[in-house]
Amino acid sequence: MVNPLSQKNVNKMKNHKRFDLDENEIPKKWYNILPDLPVALPPPLSPATNEPVGPKDLAPLFPMELIRQEVSTDREIQIPHEVLERYREIRPSPLIRATGLEHVLKTKARIYFKHEGERSPTGSHKVNTAIAQAYYNMKEGVESLITETGAGQWGSALAYATHLFELACEVYMVRASFDQKPHRKTIMELFGASVFSSPSKNTDFGQQILEKDPSNPGSLGIAISEAISHSLRNDEAKYSLGSVLNHVLLHQTVIGLEAEKQFKMAEADLKGPDYVVACVGGGSNFAGLSYPFIRAKLHNGYEMEAIAAESVAASKMSDGEYKYDFGDTAKTTPLLKMYTLGSDYIPPPIHAGGLRYHGVAPSLSVLLDSGVVTPTKFTQKIAFEAAKIFVNSEGILPAPESAHAIAATIDIARRNKDKDITILFNLSGHGLFDLEGYRKYNANELE
Repeated sequence: MVNPLSQKNVNKMKNHKRFDLDENEIPKKWYNILPDLPVALPPPLSPATNEPVGPKDLAPLFPMELIRQEVSTDREIQIPHEVLERYREIRPSPLIRATGLEHVLKTKARIYFKHEGERSPTGSHKVNTAIAQAYYNMKEGVESLITETGAGQWGSALAYATHLFELACEVYMVRASFDQKPHRKTIMELFGASVFSSPSKNTDFGQQILEKDPSNPGSLGIAISEAISHSLRNDEAKYSLGSVLNHVLLHQTVIGLEAEKQFKMAEADLKGPDYVVACVGGGSNFAGLSYPFIRAKLHNGYEMEAIAAESVAASKMSDGEYKYDFGDTAKTTPLLKMYTLGSDYIPPPIHAGGLRYHGVAPSLSVLLDSGVVTPTKFTQKIAFEAAKIFVNSEGILPAPESAHAIAATIDIARRNKDKDITILFNLSGHGLFDLEGYRKYNANELE
């Protein structure tokens, strides 16, 4: 008699749902979408001269290799051996078929998700660029990195990466999340980072904000201003950013490049999924999953809808303007052409802190303006309702940011429940540090 739970049968059951790559199949190059955009990316402008900024303008903030990547028109950029070695400790991430969710939704749609929180030491996709940025800074003799963080996913990822490469790390954490998610601060401090609630008294701009409004919940725009101000005061430090800029989105494409291989394992007869879905704060996890598939859409006649899910609290893609704007509230950054609600906008203190940014990546803005990407928006309550459906059907608690992608996926599956389609979404992080938000949801206390 055949044992139904023999290792062979267990592996067959596992492989029916999970599609894993060997560590040797981690991409060796990042994909750069800039040369493939439908129109050329508008350059960042100096607020003083209104002329395009050059490398020397960015040198006080970033190491030269990251500046080179920021403006590169090479489609592929080699991943350094030292970065690949670190990736092998945390990647590849699995592609999983959400059969439980399909069953609950009673849909014919086949739903897959890339689980970026499973192997990440800090629970999200952010480590993909944190490792690369810390490495390049270390190589150029930088001693300290200073950054901001919304929900704390980026701050904890950079704290981890700077620990790996023996750099100091200082993090300005948006006050709303600083109060809501104290354990994110704990993780950052365990990796040796110093964490400040923003707006803070550390910087002149933070003090100005607090004088006007002592209870200001903060925003990513304010925290960016503080981090930049702090880094410029320190000759041994550089600034590090977790989203929006080209080099950041570039590093995240390991997600989509892996997913291309895994989707062929899952659906060998298809060119790719019919829908690719991810949430958007600044755009890094959306770009990371979707840009390799968008490349095929733009050049190989592959028909796919790229769906970018955002919060109604910061609906820059759905309700913002496509124009040049500052990346920070103090108006110290170069002007970027992007979809924006205005650099002065302070979003409500929702629990999806990573989505509380006023603008979106310039490359993603080009794709939005060209109709290649379609935005959609959800309230906090709808996102948490989607998260509850997912945790009950798949046993994985998503981050509130990722819950917006799940809400979009559920919406697509329900609208197409009798159609033979495939949906791929990015589960960009787990929600085990977001339990206060889920407690409020259970108690019906969410705004």
